[in-house]
Amino acid sequence: MPASNAERSGPLEHQQFAVRMRNALEADARRATRDELQVEVETNVFFKPDKSSFLTPDFLVRRGLPGADAFADDTVLVGEVVSGPYNHKRRLWKMDRYAEAGIPWYWEIELDTGETWDVTAVRAYVLVPIIQTRLAVKPLHPTAYVPVGEWEPGDLGIEFPEPFAMSIGWEDLAF
Repeated sequence: MPASNAERSGPLEHQQFAVRMRNALEADARRATRDELQVEVETNVFFKPDKSSFLTPDFLVRRGLPGADAFADDTVLVGEVVSGPYNHKRRLWKMDRYAEAGIPWYWEIELDTGETWDVTAVRAYVLVPIIQTRLAVKPLHPTAYVPVGEWEPGDLGIEFPEPFAMSIGWEDLAF
């Protein structure tokens, strides 16, 4: 017997929201850049030329030809769908890895894992250098992501100017 929406578990919904965000981003990227950017889901982003180090974000935006490998130097935006008992420590570790690789934008889609599997928030972070101070301690990382946008379903939609003009309606992300 097929599972109802309330009985489904995370993986299907997680993938569905990643695909929906990818589709919404691709539509805006095409309008803004005329196919100069590729928008993909669950694609390895390689941090080293020998491909020995990588992470696989839920969705990403990169420069390059379709089907080519995605390297951090060409990646403009990475994003994760955060749901259920998502490990906060792992999330921060991944953000640090993307920041070390110099990827300028990090986005998150937060899901309510209750009966409806709705988006509860979308957050945008930009990579910034850490300002060195005269303190005796030094930052662990030279760069970090800082939040620059947050949207919730009660908002009109997601309007954001970087890394290209984005206008994403909540209906584009609905399950």
